[in-house]
Amino acid sequence: MSLSLILACLWALIANVLAMTPSKDQHWRNAYILIGIGIPIVGYVTMQHGPWIGLLVLAGGCSVLRWPVIYLGRWIGRSTSHKGPAE
Repeated sequence: MSLSLILACLWALIANVLAMTPSKDQHWRNAYILIGIGIPIVGYVTMQHGPWIGLLVLAGGCSVLRWPVIYLGRWIGRSTSHKGPAE
């Protein structure tokens, strides 16, 4: 197994352990740290194994961090559906 996939598996293991620990801020601080570490890992996996494996790792990360992804999708939806001034 390559170093990039080992790092991705280690990231997933740490993410699951952090999800089991109690948190006062609903794990948002942990999510920001995991996103900051996970993006370069996804890029590294994509560089070594190609875009399909990179997309699989990205989908795995999105399934672990589903609430930040949901809120990002809602924010993008609100930003793009903004209507201009009334004519």
